[in-house]
Order: sequence, then C-alpha cells, then structure tokens
Amino acid sequence: MQPMQIAIAAAAFVTLACAPAVAQREDTFRWSGQLAAGKTLEIRGLNGSVMARPSSGRTVEVVARKRGDDDDPRAVDIEVIEGTDGIEVCAVYPGKRGSRNSTCRHSGDDHGDWDDNDVVIDFTISVPSGVAFDGSTVNGGIDVAGLSSDVSVSTVNGGIEVASTGTVEAKTVNGSIDASTGAASWSGTLEFKTVNGSIHLTLPAGAAAAVSAQTLNGDFSSDFPLTVEAGEWGPKKVSGSIGSGGGRLDLETVNGEIEIRKS
Repeated sequence: MQPMQIAIAAAAFVTLACAPAVAQREDTFRWSGQLAAGKTLEIRGLNGSVMARPSSGRTVEVVARKRGDDDDPRAVDIEVIEGTDGIEVCAVYPGKRGSRNSTCRHSGDDHGDWDDNDVVIDFTISVPSGVAFDGSTVNGGIDVAGLSSDVSVSTVNGGIEVASTGTVEAKTVNGSIDASTGAASWSGTLEFKTVNGSIHLTLPAGAAAAVSAQTLNGDFSSDFPLTVEAGEWGPKKVSGSIGSGGGRLDLETVNGEIEIRKS
C-alpha cells in the first residue's frame, strides 16, 4: 500500500502547483465636465501614474483605471469636487478603522490610517486650453505633454516628464525630471527638485531668469551663457542669470546631473 499512497500524494502536489493564479481585479472610473480657461484642475493620487494631455474643447475628461491583487478596486472611490477655482479629483481609500481616507489636500482625514491596500490607480486626464494643471501622486510616474497653461506636478517614487507652453514646476524624490516650458519670463520661483535622478530643463531661446542650481554627485551644464555671481560657479553649483534675469529657477538634486537646454 505504501507505493500507492506516495503516488496519490504526488498527484495532489502536481494539481496544486498547476492551479492558476488569482486574476488581478480591475475597475474603471470615468467623469467629464466643463471647465473655463483660467481655472485649475487638480489630480491627487496615491499609488499609480498620472498622464495629462490637451482636450479638444472645454471638456475635462478623467479616466481612472483601478487594479488590485488582494484588494477590491471597487472599494477605492474617486471623488470629484467642483469649486469656484476649478475642479479637484482625489483617490479615496478605505482606512483601517473603516474610515475613508481622501488624498484631497483639504481633507481632514487621518492620512496615517491608510489600510494596507494594494490598489493602483492610473489617471488619464484631458485638460482644456488655458486650464492650469496641478497633479500629484506618491508611487508612480507623471507624464504631461502638449498643455498650454501653467503646470505643477509632484511625486515621490517616479520619474517626471512634463511639457507646456506655460510655466512648469516639477518635484520628485526617486526619479529624474525632464521638463520643458514655453514661458520666456515669469514672476516668482519655478522649482525643479529631486534626490535620486537628473534634471533636464528646456527653455525657449529668449528666456530670462535668475538661476540657482546645485548637485552633489553630478555635473551642471547649460546651453545658455550665464552671468555668474562672484564665487558662485563650479561643476556642481552655480548661481547666476540667463539673459537680463527675472524670475528665479531653482534646480536641485543629490545624485544626478543638471542640464539647461535651449529649445
């Protein structure tokens, strides 16, 4: 009888080993609405990417593709808040104590109460002409192209590619930044910051700005001639001006190069 018992056990092992893996669950959220030029569209994610492209008209279109292995994507909501200044779109995750934890900046929820939720939400956004775009996530890359307004984006773990005819700002921690702005001048400061990654910034030929750039493990280069402040020039740090100066550019990384390109 012993050989027969061994054969049955081996057959059971083969059956378990060949069992198909649990399929990833998916869900898709869609929303659209009108937004006038001069308003702002904000996207607040947590786990997942953000991609923005121009809309053909005045309609904002939001597509949020949700997917999860252990957790149900349907349990994660997308909240759309329409206000006088524009529209805010936020991911709302269930919390450990049954609370709803929104990524909206104005939310009073305890963001330390996130459940261990593996749902990833990838946002695809259509942005009307003249609408400012403000997008953020934590674990995911950001891809913005073809917009005609001011853009500000940030993530923690992910690279950033952003291009607009308006002003541009970009921040991450673990990832490189490839940014292009069509603005030749601006007021205030535009920041481009990371820790582990390079920064490549493209400016129009007639750009004028005060520049502060610093890297620890990398080099600095510029297609533009810079008027440098005394004692503020080196391969890793520079303070000076492009053209007649004007609004500020702050570029900072630890591990990576910094390059200013001319379009």
